[in-house]
Amino acid sequence: MRKFVLILSVFLILQSCTNKEEKQNTNVEKSSYLDYSDRDDKLSGGVKMIPVETSAGEFKVWTKRIGNNPDMKVLLLHGGPGFTHEYLEVFDSYFPNAEIEYYYYDQLESFYSDTPSDSTLWSVDRYVDEVEQVRKALGLNSDNFYLYGSSWGGILCMEYALKYQENLKGLIISNMMASIQDYVTYANDVLGPQLPPDVLEEIRVLESKGDYSNPRYSELIYNNYYPEHVLRMPLEEWPNPVNRAFAHVNMDFYVTMQGPSEFGVVGDAKLKNWNVKSELSKITVPTLAIGGAYDTMDPKHMEWIASEVQNGQYLHCPNGSHLAMYDDAEIYFKGLIEFIENVDMAKAKQ
Repeated sequence: MRKFVLILSVFLILQSCTNKEEKQNTNVEKSSYLDYSDRDDKLSGGVKMIPVETSAGEFKVWTKRIGNNPDMKVLLLHGGPGFTHEYLEVFDSYFPNAEIEYYYYDQLESFYSDTPSDSTLWSVDRYVDEVEQVRKALGLNSDNFYLYGSSWGGILCMEYALKYQENLKGLIISNMMASIQDYVTYANDVLGPQLPPDVLEEIRVLESKGDYSNPRYSELIYNNYYPEHVLRMPLEEWPNPVNRAFAHVNMDFYVTMQGPSEFGVVGDAKLKNWNVKSELSKITVPTLAIGGAYDTMDPKHMEWIASEVQNGQYLHCPNGSHLAMYDDAEIYFKGLIEFIENVDMAKAKQ
């Protein structure tokens, strides 16, 4: 009897080890998402400096790949103009679990890429052409290519889709309107009056004088406007990736394109007259527009974008601001990932 019990115990231990090995083998198979062994960028951890041709010569832009997925590849376009990919690093906490392959990318004139400081290159059309060159270099195509753009990146998304949508599998426009004029109206008529009256009055006085470099102007904006509409957290709690992106902003580029005011676009800023509202109906690729209730952009307008394109959806973040990927992260990423996965499933059935 004792011998039988001993044999049974040994058998159960061996069986347990076998089960563990089988589980480990299954996990190894699944982890191919993070297997870089056959990738030509494995020694750089997914980083590639991609050459782009411009009218002023060839320059290089920085990209970094995370993961492997032949069917779902997302190129992330940051905002600004002139910010960096850094504030999008929150994607690391959500996309890998969904096994979505994604690419960080610093546009030309942004911190990790070449900065020729050539204002002749600062146009929407040239940046759209740059995105197309990056797409080709990364081997993205209509079987797998999702283009995501946050803020200024959303402008590039819309313009890219209007010119090159045959290359896209899906489009994501995050926290951006289709008209700068409408953005200016919303900032001045809706968001401005929500500030304390004395704060708004002081801001208006400084803006009327064009005194944007006055430290008091930055103080008023950072302490009152930003924690309400850019990222709804106390400034001292802003995440490190966001702070790094702000520290690395190319202000010359930003001001030339956007202007010095935080209440829309003023002066002779290059984006002052940008507007694609009448063209959105030409976009046929599956499109997700994302907006936040407290956004610097009008959430109703972003919902309208989803209804204006031919195959659109709207994701509303009820607690979100302009950086809703931080202050309404769970809703933001749940909706974003579901959109990508649903488009992927629908494509697979075709």
